[in-house]
Amino acid sequence: MSEYDSEKAKDRLLNRIRRDKRNIRKNHVRKVFRYAAVVFLFLGLGYGYYNITVQEKGVDRIGSYKNAIALKLSDGTLKFISEEKSTSIVNKSGYRIGLQKGNQLIYHRASTTKDLAYNTLSDPYGKQFILVLADGTKAHLNSGTSLKYPVQFKYGKNREVFLQGEGYFDVAKDPAHPFVINTDALNIKVLGTKFNVSAYPDDEKINTVLVEGSVGLFENDEQLNVSDHRLLEPGQMASWQKQGKKITIEETDTEIYTGWMDGKIIFNHMPFRDILKKLERNYNVSISNDYKELEKILFTASFDTETIGQVLLAFSRNYPMRYTIEENTIHIEKP
Repeated sequence: MSEYDSEKAKDRLLNRIRRDKRNIRKNHVRKVFRYAAVVFLFLGLGYGYYNITVQEKGVDRIGSYKNAIALKLSDGTLKFISEEKSTSIVNKSGYRIGLQKGNQLIYHRASTTKDLAYNTLSDPYGKQFILVLADGTKAHLNSGTSLKYPVQFKYGKNREVFLQGEGYFDVAKDPAHPFVINTDALNIKVLGTKFNVSAYPDDEKINTVLVEGSVGLFENDEQLNVSDHRLLEPGQMASWQKQGKKITIEETDTEIYTGWMDGKIIFNHMPFRDILKKLERNYNVSISNDYKELEKILFTASFDTETIGQVLLAFSRNYPMRYTIEENTIHIEKP
């Protein structure tokens, strides 16, 4: 054994201690940076989660508004109506002009205004809504319908509204200010009456069914002549063909065309292709039909509380067909 050198051993020991301390400090710094990296990682993931998940959920929520009742104010502001809540409707000046409660929006009775300001209410598929205008006119809007109307009506002018879809109107009487419903091509002029108008853009006809009173029909570029033969009487329906621009008037059972307000769906000798359109609007579904032979078949049926599956089952029992339902998409094909 070599002779023990205490000084040399002491130097080695001190060097080892210094080296260990440096390693400890390095490890500590590494741990700090590692923990910091983990913190920043979680912060980054959190920010990414917010940007990806939360904002996407926000987009989804906005996207889901296509299934919500929308109110567009005259200044362009878009509001979405919750049927579970009640809220006040205010104008630009902050004054309350109406109250929304459930599936109704009631405007306060108001004197006429100098300047017209229009609001537009849009009712999505699968829902119905009731609108009471400032003159007291009540409009029941069926699914997939929009109505543009003045917040207040103007003295000395017709009370004009603009309809796309289907609505039942109980018009407040005001002989000095006739009520006019404008559709894409046909207008209905009344003084005070109850009637139903169906004017969906994708339908071939515009149907007007008179329940009470009297209405006159005229095209957009015409002036109404009270002596015109196109005047309806209660219990009559006027059908205006968009393609041929021809009006036919016939007696009808008004409940067939107004039963939707009571939750009924009534088909009276209706082609299957038109039935599918009404089912899409009423149940908020998308239907594709590969069974083309069915499209012109006429059906007569009535439903109220049935689900879309039960409705299709009833049709399939009378006329065999195959159908599949996946969420809100339905496919029909030949058996």
